[in-house]
Formats: sequence, C-alpha cells, structure tokens
Amino acid sequence: MCGIYGFIGNGKVEDLINGLKKLEYRGYDSAGIAFSRNGSLIVEKKTGKVDTLCSAINDTLEEKINAGIAHTRWATHGMPNDINAHPQMDCEKKIAVVHNGIIENFAALREKLISEGHKFISQTDTEVIAHLIEKYFKGDLLEAVRLATLDLDGTYAIGVIHADVKDEIIFARRKSPLVITKNEYGSYCASDVTPLISLSRDVVFLEDSQIARLKKGAFEIFDLSGKQVEKRFCHIDWDEKSAEKGGYKHFMLKEIHEEPRVISDALMGRVKGEKIFLKEMEDWKDHIKNLRKINIIACGTSYHAGLIFKYFFESLRPFDVEVEVSSEFRYRNVLIDDRMLNVAISQSGETADTLESIRLVKSLGGRVLALSNVVGSTLTREADKTLYINAGPEISVASTKAYIGQMTVLYLLALYIDSVMGKEHPEKVKALSRLPELVDQFILTQEKTIKDVADRYVGYSNFMYIGRGMNYPSVLEGALKLKEISYTNAVGYQAGELKHGPIALLDEKFPVMAVAVDDDLKGKMLSNILETKARNAHVVAVTSASDHDVSSIVNDVIRVPDVENYLYPFFVGISFQLFAYNVANNRNLNIDMPRNLAKSVTVE
Repeated sequence: MCGIYGFIGNGKVEDLINGLKKLEYRGYDSAGIAFSRNGSLIVEKKTGKVDTLCSAINDTLEEKINAGIAHTRWATHGMPNDINAHPQMDCEKKIAVVHNGIIENFAALREKLISEGHKFISQTDTEVIAHLIEKYFKGDLLEAVRLATLDLDGTYAIGVIHADVKDEIIFARRKSPLVITKNEYGSYCASDVTPLISLSRDVVFLEDSQIARLKKGAFEIFDLSGKQVEKRFCHIDWDEKSAEKGGYKHFMLKEIHEEPRVISDALMGRVKGEKIFLKEMEDWKDHIKNLRKINIIACGTSYHAGLIFKYFFESLRPFDVEVEVSSEFRYRNVLIDDRMLNVAISQSGETADTLESIRLVKSLGGRVLALSNVVGSTLTREADKTLYINAGPEISVASTKAYIGQMTVLYLLALYIDSVMGKEHPEKVKALSRLPELVDQFILTQEKTIKDVADRYVGYSNFMYIGRGMNYPSVLEGALKLKEISYTNAVGYQAGELKHGPIALLDEKFPVMAVAVDDDLKGKMLSNILETKARNAHVVAVTSASDHDVSSIVNDVIRVPDVENYLYPFFVGISFQLFAYNVANNRNLNIDMPRNLAKSVTVE
C-alpha cells in the first residue's frame, strides 16, 4: 500500500523516478515528487503510473538536485486524482509531505486548522500533516514534525521537505515501515528496502514512534520526546528482484504473512473498548432496526466470505440471511424492498457480475452497502455506502489477505447490526481485538508443519474438502485455492452430504481434507471422517490444538489454536492458503499468476 522514497545528497530528478519504479509492485493509482529549486519547492504529481509522471517532467529528469521526496499513492481518503496525489503541501507551499497510512482523527484536525486560517485543497488526510507542520514550524523542521506527530492518531510513515531548510529532510513512522541507509553520496529513506539495496546493503529499520533527520551522508534518529536514540544497522542479502517481495519467493506468501496486519488495520478505528463503531453506517440505524433480511451478493472468494457472515450472523440471532452468487442473482426475478440490506462484496470493486447485480437492486429501489478494497472503484461509487477492507494492494491473483480482511469487516458488520438491533457482544469484540496477535503466532509456529504436510500430497491429482457449520464455507475456499494455484481437481462439500453422492469418488488416490475443530459439530465430523477412512482415503484433519480424538485416526494433522467457535474460520482459512501455496510451490508453478485467471474479473 503506497510507496515512499527520498534522499538528500548528490542526485538528479531522475533518481526520484527510479526510486518510485522500484516500488511499483506495491500497487498504486498516482505518483508524485517534490524537490527544491532556487529556494522554492517544485511539486509534480499525476494520476496513473510512474511513467505518466515521468513523461510530464521529461525535460527536468537530468536536473541536479540536493534533496527530494517521492510517493506512489493507493487512495484511501479522496478519489485518485492529481489534487489528491502526494506530495501534499501547506498554505505557503514551502512544506511538502508524503504519507503512507491512515490518520484517524484527520477530520477533527482539519476542522481545527481551518478555524485557525489554514486553507485545504485536497480530500486527503495527508494534507492535515503538512498544515500541522506549518503551524509548528519556527525554524526547526525536526521539532515541527515531532510536535505534529504528537497530534496524530492512526498510522503513518511520512517524509517531509521544506523549501527554507536546504540541508535536511525528515522522516517519521508509526505502524508503517520506513528503512534508512547512507553512502558517500547521500542519505536515503524508503518504505521498504527495494530502492535502497543498490545504494547500500546496510540499513536501519525505523522503529515505531521514531523520527529520522537525514543529512548528506549521515542521519540521526530521535524518539517522540526529542531524545536521540542509537541506530541499529541490519545487513540485507536480498537482490533487488526478491526484495520487491520482501524476501518472500512469491507475493502470495508475502500476502499471507501480512494477514495479522490486515486484521489489525480492518479493526483500527472501528473497535473502541468493547463496542463496534462503523461511522459509515450511523445514519442507517433506523433502517437497520427494521431489517427483515440481508442479501450478500458476491463471486468466488468474496462469496465464501459472505457465507461465513451468514453463519456468524445467524449464530447471533435468528435472521434471514441469503448469500447470492452475483452471476446468478443478476438474472433472477428478485423481490427487493426497503427492509433489506444488500451487501455487495468485491476486492477490486470492478467485478462485472457484482456491479450488474447492484444495479438491479438499485433499479428496484434497494439500498446497497459495498465491501471493497479499492477506493474510488466502480462499486464504491455506485453503492449507497462503503466499508473499506484496508488490506492494501493484493498482487497475487489468488486472494488471501483480502479474504481475511473481508471476513474481519463482515464480523464487525454483523456485531454492529446486532448491537443496533439491541444486543451487545463485548466478549466477541474483545476476542476480535486479540485476533491479530493470535494469527501472527499461528503463522509463525505452524507454517513449517503445514509445509511438511503439503509436501506429502504433491503427487495427488484430486482432493476433497469437507466441513460443517461455519467451517463449510472454509472448505469451499480451501478447495478453490488448491484449484486456482496448483491446478488440482479439488472439491468442497458439506460433510453430511458425503453419503448423497460424493463418497463414490473416494479411494486411496483421492485424499480428504477434513475440518474437525472442537466445536458443536465435532462428533458429527468424526463420524464423517470414519466414513472416508472406510473407503481407504488418506485424511488430513484440521483440528484444535488440544484434540486427541480426531488426530488419532487420521493420516496427517494441521493444528489450529483453541479459540471460540466463530474464530476458527480465520485459522482454517489461513491453513488452507498455506497448504495450497506449498503444493503449488512444490510443483514449480506460477503461483502469483495462475493460468487463465485475472485479478479483477471485469467481463461476464
């Protein structure tokens, strides 16, 4: 999500462009740069790719500069356009700021700054930072940035340049990465190591709530009290190509490892104490109180996330929740009224069938709530309201972190709706707040075990996934992942349906993945597993960590934490992602770009 690059020392405008090009893999919708010229700041920014920006400033690429900052933006606040692109500036156009992250209290800060006489031109949260620095600047840029960051709630990685401060640039971070290095020609900072490793392999990763002051060939690091702290260098062995993936072999694996952060970002600003706050929904409270039905409209992985919402919400209260495949819903003679909530889910916000389905809903007078990962996408523009997933750009075609992000936001939506209807769930809110840490620990401790299990099943051409209750959607998603990236004929079924046909497929060449966690249906799942074993099928079971019953009768086990029943789909889903990844990796397949598939399905 977004990219930052900056340097101070001997360089050219073209160096800023080259730094951005090495960050293009992160995904973005606009690009911009800022540098000093004759005591003024030159800012150039364009919607579109870095090449568009490069063409616009082609005459200045060879111009020598002493300092500059650059940015690729993935829109969160404000549509993707030239005005909202970074860098953002202050009133006097002497300060330029680039920013990754989300400033949660930007609206209150903006209102206060306007009352003090500041003029805003963009819709971004980032512009607030520039005006705060302007407010606090008394000749010391470091101190102005430090004071400004004390006012900020949320996440940020920021780079700051000032027209009147020619010998330094400032960077600061909170929960958004920044990396610094230096050589004989200058000092450099970026949002990851990719643009830096050709300059030096020894880097410093800025810690949370630290500020860095860069000068030519040197830099200092301070905490938020202004006290200087020790620099800790780390040697990087990656080459530039692998560094784009943060050292991971594939984007898919990198994105799986980003899932704890994705959950955390989805919760940020929406969980306060023991309550859920969805400010986007506040003026729909009366509508929510009178709901008689919720329609979920989605395709593929998003459809599976919607199914999990159905099971979760129905566990909170008896209610009519329907989950519709968009490509079928759009052609049905459906009944829509104002006592329905129609929730359309699409990672890209450009899924053609989902867009046509919401157009049908709106033509019949229905309300549409969008869940999307892309600000400014068609779905978000055409829906009445939008809840953003905030997962960041997902490069791999097979969705992993966006799926986990969708689930997180859908859980928040379910709890919010139920609270508006009169029932609070403080214990479930607390459990969701603990989820990022639990997921992080799970991936760290179980990744090797899952790889070992996957290694033993590389040679199979077929796989059956079975589960019950809330874990039935998980097996559909698990089977889809294995199909998508390993080209294995994988099918998902409700375990209770085995005797109604699918069990005819099973033999020693057709293994089974069974979800048998410690929930209310574990006993039933145990019986279903025994049925598959009686047909000589090898069984891999996903069980709770404390299980003994299931693990003693199956061939292989993947253990997930002992958690509340409704949290199992997160860990089961991640287990299946890692399993599919390792099967495909063993087969040396193009995991990030599977054959015949596209990231955004924009045709019927």
